Amino acid sequence: MIHTIGIDVGSGAVKTVLFRNEGDHHSFLAKRCERMRRRDPFDLARQGYEEVLEEARLKPDDIAYVATTGDGENVKFSTGHFYSMTTHARGAVFLDPAARAVVDVGALNGRAIRVDERGKVLSYKMTSQCASGSGQFLENIARYLGVAIEEIGPLSQSAQDPEKVSSICAVLAETDVINMVSRGIPTPDILKGIHLSMASRIVKLLKVTGITEGTALVTGGLALDTGLVAAIGEEMVNEKLKVSAASHPDSIHAGAIGAAIWGAFRHEKLAQLQEKAAA
Repeated sequence: MIHTIGIDVGSGAVKTVLFRNEGDHHSFLAKRCERMRRRDPFDLARQGYEEVLEEARLKPDDIAYVATTGDGENVKFSTGHFYSMTTHARGAVFLDPAARAVVDVGALNGRAIRVDERGKVLSYKMTSQCASGSGQFLENIARYLGVAIEEIGPLSQSAQDPEKVSSICAVLAETDVINMVSRGIPTPDILKGIHLSMASRIVKLLKVTGITEGTALVTGGLALDTGLVAAIGEEMVNEKLKVSAASHPDSIHAGAIGAAIWGAFRHEKLAQLQEKAAA
């Protein structure tokens, strides 16, 4: 049995998890998620690391591997770094073994990843950097509309006549929203329209990856946006894609989870190589 920590430094938040690993069995011991709010991400990484250790009543020497992902390659106390696509893939399959695709919607962009039952990446497609399909864009719109983040999903799902945002550029899309407000479009219809526009792009990305069936698990900062997950499901039907959209309460931690699990795997392989070298 070994303990590992995974730290996912994203554009909008730092996620930290501590895992107990026994062979192929991995289990949560502690987790943290801290939004940036203009704070130093590496300070937050250190804070998350110390807090999960304290919660699990462990010391730094009890940790076999500290794995980073996302923008965390410069975290000084880490043991190693993993590419975020592979960590989200592995974390998604841990959270939902039926997942055959991952929809990672973060603060700045989104991506669709097709995976196998082991969490191996088979193909992927990303949005452009300026696409109006990111968490930051949705947060900006919510602030303009005077809506709290946790209200977005329920309001979207109460929409009666949604109007899609046509612009791919986030700046132009925000202008579209301002025009909708001036025309008296209700807030739920605006939010549902944004969700449908985002979902349309996400489902197109999924189709490019080649997935035809199974579950697509939504991860990243917008994973708990029920309105977005519902809209993705609707667009799957419209595109005649036999894939179901799902989320998980710990979806936002998928990258950190994958990092912790891959860290355990790498630690085991390194230990085996050292044993061979010693022999």
